[in-house]
Amino acid sequence: MVTAQVSSLYQTLAPFADALLRIAVGLALVPHGLRNTFGFFPNTGVQSHNISELAKQLDAGGYRPGAVWAPAISITQLVGGPLLAVGLFTRPVAAVVLIFLLVADVERWRVGRYFWNRLGLEYTVMWTIATFYVLVHGGGLYSLDHLLG
Repeated sequence: MVTAQVSSLYQTLAPFADALLRIAVGLALVPHGLRNTFGFFPNTGVQSHNISELAKQLDAGGYRPGAVWAPAISITQLVGGPLLAVGLFTRPVAAVVLIFLLVADVERWRVGRYFWNRLGLEYTVMWTIATFYVLVHGGGLYSLDHLLG
């Protein structure tokens, strides 16, 4: 009896949990885009504060041509993030973000291996897994995708 009640509670909460995770994944991208594109949060340890600086950093890191990848990253963060947050075009956007994060995971492993405080992939891999979940599950009940059919 208790198990059935708990199961019912979980089923009731699942759409809220899915939406909360999708919103968190989307909104987490926005500050990074604001920093890399417009110079917000200048004291956060990042080396790039605009698109041209990001392009130079990418070129130096071997991601060439940086002039192509920098705007792609900014668009992924500043457009893809809000689209995920509201759940519009959820799966295609999640696929793009997932690819972006997989590349970030490789870079974080190259730079600091595992631990986040060594610039490792510990932090980014959690966002990668969360994005994969959103990709698999889609926008869910509380999304614009669902509302628009």
